[in-house]
Amino acid sequence: MKQYHLGIEATLEIIGGKWKALIICLLMASDAMRTSELQRNIQGISQKVLIQQLRELEQDGLVSRYVYQQMPPKVEYSLTSYGRTANTIVEVMCAWGTENITLRQQQGEEIELLDHEVKRNVK
Repeated sequence: MKQYHLGIEATLEIIGGKWKALIICLLMASDAMRTSELQRNIQGISQKVLIQQLRELEQDGLVSRYVYQQMPPKVEYSLTSYGRTANTIVEVMCAWGTENITLRQQQGEEIELLDHEVKRNVK
């Protein structure tokens, strides 16, 4: 039997790490995204790591994967209804991050928050 001392341990087990919250955030802003769209919107992530993170999120029930029966192959990812329950957590993380950047700027650190719009495939 798996045991946790704090509820946050269970949360971090599923959405912790460097990339998963970013993936969830991007999928919340979109109905569905292809792997290439996600990779374009997450600076520094390799395709291998992105696919690994998506598989873990899918295994945990937060993300669904839809494969179109066509050539070339097309795969889209979207949040499940369970995945959308992470919205509150991700919004709080975003707000805290924005406040943290402001505080660090006030303390003299050269740091900025870039406006970020989701980059989509142009057809």
